[in-house]
Amino acid sequence: MKKTLILITALALLLSLAACGGGSGGKSDSSDKAYVQDKGTLVVGITDFAPMDYKDADGQWIGFDADMAKAFAESLGVEAEFIEIDWSNKVPELENKSIDVVWNGMTLNDEALEAMACSNAYCENAQTVIVPAEKAGDYATEADLEGLVFAVEDGSAGEEQAVALGNEYTEVLTQADALLEVRSGTSDAAIIDLQMANAMVGADTDYADLAAVMNLNSEQYGVGFRKGSDLCQALNDFFLASYEDGTMQQIADTYGIAVIDQTAAGK
Repeated sequence: MKKTLILITALALLLSLAACGGGSGGKSDSSDKAYVQDKGTLVVGITDFAPMDYKDADGQWIGFDADMAKAFAESLGVEAEFIEIDWSNKVPELENKSIDVVWNGMTLNDEALEAMACSNAYCENAQTVIVPAEKAGDYATEADLEGLVFAVEDGSAGEEQAVALGNEYTEVLTQADALLEVRSGTSDAAIIDLQMANAMVGADTDYADLAAVMNLNSEQYGVGFRKGSDLCQALNDFFLASYEDGTMQQIADTYGIAVIDQTAAGK
């Protein structure tokens, strides 16, 4: 009977970890959680992307993802360290341990799910088209986008949508750079995350001269770890606890984010 109970417990643990497996093949050689706790830091790979990760007036990283990452790191007994990365290199950065986690409004697409251990979804999003405000009335349907040259973040979900549309596009380092391309007139339009568009584009924003005209899809955000990482399940547990005690909602309210019910996430 004791042997049977041990086998059942072991099987349950394996099934729990499999939920964060992020695809077949590959596995961390040892506990990522122990590795992070031993070195005392959780190194978070990000880009400058309001309202998820951006700097305040004092040069400190804030935003919904940044604040959640700090709280998660604290739950592990370590400090969060933020490093700006080239988004298209996020997986190699993880694999060579330059960073421990990708936490920057990452779309849970097939590429991410196959390459990383991904957390439960925590936020709804979409890819949205940004154009000069004075031309917004010209774009009511996807057919109206024909012939436009887009600016997109290299390796992003926005780039996927430009490819799907069949339009020409220019790859830039960040979504903020994509907005600058449109403002300067070097690109006709940009495709960026809806969450960023809500925070940065339109009346009473830094980009009042730009406008969001349509969403191209619907998607969800998640957090990426190395394949087989036990930090993935630790984060899912943290998400649930912080949702239930109100911490996640409090941070979401600060930045105008709508979060997914974590009591149902992953089911």
